[in-house]
Amino acid sequence: MNAPLSRRLFLAGAAVAAGASALPRTVFAQAAAPAAPTGPFVLPQLGYAFNALEPHIDAMTMEIHSQRHHGAFIANLNNFAKDHGVLANGSIPRLLAEWQQLPEAIRMGAKNSLGGHANHTMFWQIMTPGGAKAPEGELKAAIDRDLGGFDKLKADFNGAGGRLFGSGWVFVTVSKDGKLALVSKPNQDTPLMDGQMVLFGNDVWEHAYYLKYQNRRPEYLANWWNVANWSKIGERYAAAKAGKLEV
Repeated sequence: MNAPLSRRLFLAGAAVAAGASALPRTVFAQAAAPAAPTGPFVLPQLGYAFNALEPHIDAMTMEIHSQRHHGAFIANLNNFAKDHGVLANGSIPRLLAEWQQLPEAIRMGAKNSLGGHANHTMFWQIMTPGGAKAPEGELKAAIDRDLGGFDKLKADFNGAGGRLFGSGWVFVTVSKDGKLALVSKPNQDTPLMDGQMVLFGNDVWEHAYYLKYQNRRPEYLANWWNVANWSKIGERYAAAKAGKLEV
């Protein structure tokens, strides 16, 4: 990890934490979620409280991550959509698969924000308070067949996340015939850009873990499995095989 960058992020996180502690909780919650421009893109609801994933992911990280970081992608997309109706009229998977055909003036910005929106929408879905057991049924069989079993999946997934230089994501993709594969992507890129479907993934940008784990990314990756929602991931697996999985 880049030491000066890590120090700046640590100081920024400390400043946020200090400011938050000096304000009533309701004031901070309101300040953390500025109104986004209206448009076709909407910030999804978590479905659980900001502190629901503690002690593995802290409440402040969840609040800033879901409201400010994801909210920024929504604001960007709605601003782009004001002058470029192609964004409002296309599905997210299709827009990402064909991002190089987007208008040149917004191409990179829209690609990055579409990827961030898709990645985070998936991410909030596949976590749950207290976790949700282990993979079962057809999903377990696919993990055993394609990824060497659950323990090997976790080891390989954590290893890929630890080796990823800078910011990015680690994913397990799923094909229409149910075959699984492990892939990592930089920045807010997503397998959707390659026409693939995402079963689940983990965010290894520093904003996803730095307030709690600082530079200890491997510890974050190991602890993340405690909040993985295998019931939801199993639903996503079934949807992928039925050709109905979107993001």
